[in-house]
Amino acid sequence: MSVKISSIKPHSPASRHFIKAGSKLISVNGHEIRDVLDYQFYIDEDILDLVIEKPNGKQRKVRLRNCNGETGFEFETYLMDKQRPCANNCIFCFIDQMPKGMRESLYFKDDDARLSFLFGNYITLTNLGDKDIDRIIEMHISPVNISVHTMNPELRVKMMGNKRAGKVLEYIKRLAAAGIKLNTQLVLCPGYNDGDELSYSLEELGKLYPAVQSIAAVPVGLTCHRDGLTNLNPFTKEQSLDVIFRIDSYNSSFLCYNNMNIAFAADEFYLNAGLPLPEVERYGDFPQLENGVGMWSLLKKESDEALADLPEDYELPSERKVTIATGVAAYELIKYIAENVEKKVKNIRINVVKIENRLFGETITVAGLLCGNDICNALSGKELYDEVLIPSVCLRREGDLFLDDMSIEQMNEKLKIKVTPVESDGYVLLQRILGEEDE
Repeated sequence: MSVKISSIKPHSPASRHFIKAGSKLISVNGHEIRDVLDYQFYIDEDILDLVIEKPNGKQRKVRLRNCNGETGFEFETYLMDKQRPCANNCIFCFIDQMPKGMRESLYFKDDDARLSFLFGNYITLTNLGDKDIDRIIEMHISPVNISVHTMNPELRVKMMGNKRAGKVLEYIKRLAAAGIKLNTQLVLCPGYNDGDELSYSLEELGKLYPAVQSIAAVPVGLTCHRDGLTNLNPFTKEQSLDVIFRIDSYNSSFLCYNNMNIAFAADEFYLNAGLPLPEVERYGDFPQLENGVGMWSLLKKESDEALADLPEDYELPSERKVTIATGVAAYELIKYIAENVEKKVKNIRINVVKIENRLFGETITVAGLLCGNDICNALSGKELYDEVLIPSVCLRREGDLFLDDMSIEQMNEKLKIKVTPVESDGYVLLQRILGEEDE
């Protein structure tokens, strides 16, 4: 195995040894290099003994000194390898529910353990083998985020459409025994892994504490594009209440022995059940924030604190009017924040617009799945004031495109107004509302 070097940074340790682009990195200090994990793990030494294969196929040995983790190599892809696809056929897979005609990359199902470590992606373990688990343990890659869904092996096979899905649950126990920290999620489907199955999964995962740091229960996302797929229904109010009750009951017993909560219901369950969201203290250090767990409570707390920091009767130098576009789920919270800002700040007017999801259907209410055209259509014909603020989670990681390939520049042009993406941070949100930039 080897990885191809695409270019060499000028004035780097590698450039001083005349290593050329197109060469291959075979090993570092005797360790084979297969991908980014091997590379990052093994270059963390002061002296690196490399085996390089030149473009003509001949090998040479090179010693780099005083690298401090920087060799100067650049590679064709970030992973230095192909991204690993998902080997499952889950009954709840969101990608299977996407409409046709979107950009090709959106249809790729990834299940790559390396992305779990690098970017926090969740993995199912079904495309890993014993050697992969050994490498995670050897390198002490931690934390690992795992899509468990259920600790019932037979049910996991049924839900994930993979014969290995039940067997690889043993990997979770191996990783936990080796001290690897684990964050776990259960995508709940009514009639499958909720109810008593949920209680069983909580009990089994809780036994692996402290390696298992958190368990998130999130509701299955169902779009309007489910023709030919397994018949699934969204959670009712009563079913959402049951999920919350079971998680609260489990946490009550867990707290007695460990003085902390380990299991969390996604914000959507509370909104669907018509219950107030828990206070921020409930979520500890927010280990499942990217899963929509505690996001509402944290944004509310940050916004309240940011507003409290402003002097009484705070006045803007000139009148400012701003429109905030948000998803259905967050609408009431953003409206609450806007109203509080208007009460304390003079010369500000805020209009909050609820954007319904037409691309995926009304059952999809989170802001992160809003597309550009849905936002534009909802705002069309409305007075948009000086600026439109949108959730930055609508955009892909690079921050440039919506799910439907519309760019921020195109939205600016279509709406004839400045559109500003805003991250989910109460302090930043208040800054943007007031028209302030980062210091």
